Amino acid sequence: MKRQAFITGTGHAVPEAILTNADLEKMVDTSDEWITTRTGIKTRHITDSNTATSDLATTAAARAMEAAGWKPEDVQALFIATVTPDHAFPATACLVADRLGLSRVPAWDFAAGCSGFVYGLIQARAFVESGIFDRILVIGAECLTKITNWKDRASCVLFGDGAGAAAISSQGPGGLLGGYHWGSDGAISDLLVQAAGGSRNPATHETVEAGMHYIAMNGSETFKHAVRAMRESCLLALEMDGTDKSDVDLLISHQANYRIIDATARALELPPEKVYVNIDRYGNTSSASIPIALDEAMRRGIITPPKTVVLAAFGAGLTWAGIIVKWNG
Repeated sequence: MKRQAFITGTGHAVPEAILTNADLEKMVDTSDEWITTRTGIKTRHITDSNTATSDLATTAAARAMEAAGWKPEDVQALFIATVTPDHAFPATACLVADRLGLSRVPAWDFAAGCSGFVYGLIQARAFVESGIFDRILVIGAECLTKITNWKDRASCVLFGDGAGAAAISSQGPGGLLGGYHWGSDGAISDLLVQAAGGSRNPATHETVEAGMHYIAMNGSETFKHAVRAMRESCLLALEMDGTDKSDVDLLISHQANYRIIDATARALELPPEKVYVNIDRYGNTSSASIPIALDEAMRRGIITPPKTVVLAAFGAGLTWAGIIVKWNG
């Protein structure tokens, strides 16, 4: 019998501190109406100076393990999608594995922008189906407010911090990881970038003074590519899975902008009640946005068998990814 991969537990964590649109009105030239109309965001959670990505990731992963009924010795691998690791090295995943009490398991980070968590699920599916691992923790975790330019009125209103995790197992019941589609286009990588801090532009006084360590985004062009990429990811993942879009019960897409979410839903011909949205409360948390939303939907009883769920994202790279998850019992 062919091996399969299931989501058997989820968890998430966000900082306690909340930054509202009213707070931002005091910081930059903006308004609640402007932010809400263009993005759908009302509030976002932000970390303090003592909290890093690994802290949020550890809490989210522990909650996913608890939901799955896993002990530390059950976990065979752990990886984290993030563009805001604690350090350039060592990998944040190694720090999280240690804090969870995992016993020398393989642990690594990877950067796929906001598509990271779905990229992680696709990797986990391959590892489980190939027989390399039976139980994997997949985490999406970010502290985007640490690299946000709070003087840029167009971008500083968008981002928040958080982490989400999923326990992936070769044994159900749970959400069966099915058809998927992923891709990238480095030719348009300059649309969304943190220009300095790597080997191309190492940290110097000049790069810091120029603000090159902050997120830089061409919002209008990113929007155009995002809408097309999300639609393509969803439809091709459904095609690979052999599932018709009329059979989709719920869409959980990357929470970047409400208009992008709405455009993706329309491509699948889904009514609003079949689309999970929490961007109003969290903003854009990059690779953490889908696992946070997934865990909320699970804990609120929105995802109950039988349910066919589409997860879709786009992000820096530019990258995109979609996967079908079926809860059948």
